[in-house]
Amino acid sequence: MATGRDSAVKKKFWLNDMEAVFMIMVVLIIIGTINVFSASFITAEMNFDNPYFFLVRHLISVAVGMAAFLLAVNFDYHKLRTFVPFLMFFTLAALMLVLLTGTSVNGAKRWISLGFMQFQPSEIAKIVCIIITASFLGAKIDKGRQISLFNRTFGITLLMAALVELEPDMGTAVLIGGIPVLLHFIAGMKTRLIGYAAVALMVLFAVLVTFQSYRLDRIKSWYDPWSQAQGFGYQTVQSLSAIGSGGIWGMGLGKGVSKYSYLPEAHTDFAFAVFSQENGLLAVLFVFFLYAVLAVYCGKIAKRADEGFGKLLACGIMLLIVGQAAANLYMVIGLLPVVGVPLPFISYGGTSLILNMASIGVLINIGRYAKVFSGKRKSDDIVNRAAIITSRRRLLHRLK
Repeated sequence: MATGRDSAVKKKFWLNDMEAVFMIMVVLIIIGTINVFSASFITAEMNFDNPYFFLVRHLISVAVGMAAFLLAVNFDYHKLRTFVPFLMFFTLAALMLVLLTGTSVNGAKRWISLGFMQFQPSEIAKIVCIIITASFLGAKIDKGRQISLFNRTFGITLLMAALVELEPDMGTAVLIGGIPVLLHFIAGMKTRLIGYAAVALMVLFAVLVTFQSYRLDRIKSWYDPWSQAQGFGYQTVQSLSAIGSGGIWGMGLGKGVSKYSYLPEAHTDFAFAVFSQENGLLAVLFVFFLYAVLAVYCGKIAKRADEGFGKLLACGIMLLIVGQAAANLYMVIGLLPVVGVPLPFISYGGTSLILNMASIGVLINIGRYAKVFSGKRKSDDIVNRAAIITSRRRLLHRLK
């Protein structure tokens, strides 16, 4: 006969937060792999005479990403602090190199060709800016010191963001500069300073938008994309049309028509529009649910981390993955201008996928160490309580 405790355990979908995060990642990768093939086989056949061209590359990225994930899971995340100088200089060098010798696609230099694949330094900058910020702020938290944005580490992240902006890639630059600001807020920076930073960022955003005329045109088309349906509003109009035509149940896997040269970047930035058209509203809500649950479990792991570095690193990874997901989804449904941010685990993109999988590995590693320290603390509490009880008994015995 099963006890109440046994039945409670059986009702759980997973044993702990780390298993939950891993399973959500796996489900999203499966959805992404199917969607990458469905969204890309027409383009692959037209451009490369091979409908499996993008699928094969995506599967290679999944394999490399799994290796990076396993390495991150088994690597003590505390030791990442010792690699901060190397990560910082490597990332800055790669961002400078891509501006000098990078491969140009659609007028932007964002990739370094490695022969068998293309490497995107800005994707590395996303996670590196989180690691160096968490390392700096974690030490401040542990020592109880005041948090301020005026520090060398934040200056380095702004330099990374500036180099990415020169590619140009404003969406990624906003992530690289914005997530560290949010981490400063989480770490306990005064609200007044956050307000000043927000105003400064808004002014900078306005300057960057007006500096490039095409960005201002995108902002204008964002308000009324149908007024520029054949111009800057084309992607948004086609995306909304694809989503709306999917209905509740979708057109069926592989049967979506938007990928037939109607929707640009159908397998990358706008992959979710194809997914919505083919799988319908219920599948869309399921993906929303997965990202929301992922955010919850990331928060739980961050809360249980044993020190400041782990807490902020977990929060940064949550902001990176869930923040990118929110930005992409809002872009696809027209609530944000076209910003060029991929949907984690679902959009095609090797460097992004590999680093997102590695980031989840780091997150699980934080959870594993938090569990060990939590068990150690409980064990220490039991020992301390036993010692107190024993000392009290001895004292009572002496008084008698």
